[in-house]
Amino acid sequence: MTEFARELTGLDGLGGLDGKRALVTGGSRGIGAAVVRQLVGAGVEVLTTARSGAAEVPEGARFVAADVRTAEGAEVIAAAAHKEFGGVDLVVHNAGGAQPYASAADIPAEEWKNALELNFLASVRLDALLTPGMRERRTGAIVHVSSAAVLTPVGQFLHYVAAKAALETYSRGLSLELAPFGVRVNTVTPGRTATPGGEATREQWARLAVGPGQTNADDTPPLGREGRPDDIADAVLFLLSGRADWLTGSNLVVDGGEFPRG
Repeated sequence: MTEFARELTGLDGLGGLDGKRALVTGGSRGIGAAVVRQLVGAGVEVLTTARSGAAEVPEGARFVAADVRTAEGAEVIAAAAHKEFGGVDLVVHNAGGAQPYASAADIPAEEWKNALELNFLASVRLDALLTPGMRERRTGAIVHVSSAAVLTPVGQFLHYVAAKAALETYSRGLSLELAPFGVRVNTVTPGRTATPGGEATREQWARLAVGPGQTNADDTPPLGREGRPDDIADAVLFLLSGRADWLTGSNLVVDGGEFPRG
């Protein structure tokens, strides 16, 4: 856990996370693993997921192998959350990704479907299964992890970008529906972050031609470095905590200044 996270959760219990129950999808590496580590360090009971039963997860977390891209996988995850914890208070939708192609016209129909299932519909299905309990308890917090690629929608990643853009719109709409029940819904949008998945994607991208209007994979954010998984996890933890009790429907961009917005 970073110093920020320790401070956030340690000042007179104002973080409000100790004893909560959380689900984090895609928590075996990168940003997801950083979120799991910080939540466990804050006293949260955590269930995390990955497609492979051989995935390594941070110490202290429980694990269920399931494919979030399918309705059956969502049901397995929700059932595990109810079995382990009797429901959840916090949900972090982190699972996502897609491989780049030379252009939008080269993206196969199957990859469009896969991108939508993984980056958008997985969250929709799990939220539908888990939010009824939150509504009944009149408390809860959900964070959807998007991508700064949405801010520069290039053809190579158009399937991924379109799915994440749908996720952001869905997140805002869901926040309005759940706010009267005390359930907060927010989005975190990471910029260039040093993760195994991100590195693999940038290597693939570097082998493709970069044309006019496309983002150069070698660009460095204005703050002079790539993000670290804990940079993103800090933002997620803040939005889940009691410090963000009056925040819902927001989108926190964590990108080292790469895409200033105003």
